[in-house]
Amino acid sequence: MAFASILRKSANSLAPLAIRITRVQRNYHSCIFTALSQGLQSQQLAVNRFFPNTFRFSSAAASRKPSSDESLIRVLESEIQCAEEEDGAGQVEGPPSGFPFEIEDTPGIQTVTLMREYDGELIKVDVHMIDHGNEEEEGEDNEGDDYEKENNISIPLVVTVSKKDGTSLEFNCTASPDQIAIDSLGFRGPNPEDELAYEGPDFHDLDENLRKGFHKYLEIRGIKPSTTNFLHEYMMNKDNREYVNWLKNLKKFVEA
Repeated sequence: MAFASILRKSANSLAPLAIRITRVQRNYHSCIFTALSQGLQSQQLAVNRFFPNTFRFSSAAASRKPSSDESLIRVLESEIQCAEEEDGAGQVEGPPSGFPFEIEDTPGIQTVTLMREYDGELIKVDVHMIDHGNEEEEGEDNEGDDYEKENNISIPLVVTVSKKDGTSLEFNCTASPDQIAIDSLGFRGPNPEDELAYEGPDFHDLDENLRKGFHKYLEIRGIKPSTTNFLHEYMMNKDNREYVNWLKNLKKFVEA
């Protein structure tokens, strides 16, 4: 009995000690966790203090365009507006009465194609963009004279007259207001290897009557000043339309 009493007293005296030890361990771990948390918070505060807007700045910098791009966009917008106003002022009413060709004009393509049939022949005219070379060369001597500059603008034409058997004549021409010049003449056979055949002399070396005969040959088929004068105005208008579309494509690219 006495021994059991001693054991109960010893156990009762040890229990508070065990509880204190457990509390000390819990407090110790709690202190470590708190210290670590406070240390991490202190480090984060330090980072935020020295680099306050790092992440926000990075995302903003990625989405914001350089000022040079914004300036270029404004210049493009101004040029588009001016070109559209000029385009609206120079609209072509339409082909003149009796215009014999059908016009194929695809936006973005530099050439316009004219097509017609004449007495069993297929007449095809590839009209190229206006040649501003003569305008620039003569511009120095005729500054301020818009009429003279306009008369110096020429249109390159390639006229192909094809027969049903596949043979054809190909004329390279230059059309100025009220005037058509034949620069070269070539005969084409039905086979690809015929392109290596003899091309004939330079057109300007032909006899004068022969040159006049070929000019009359084209005139009967619709290649005459009344036709090319309309094409002159039409291609000037197309040149400006293509320029506007080109500017708009550039603006879209810079903005993207």
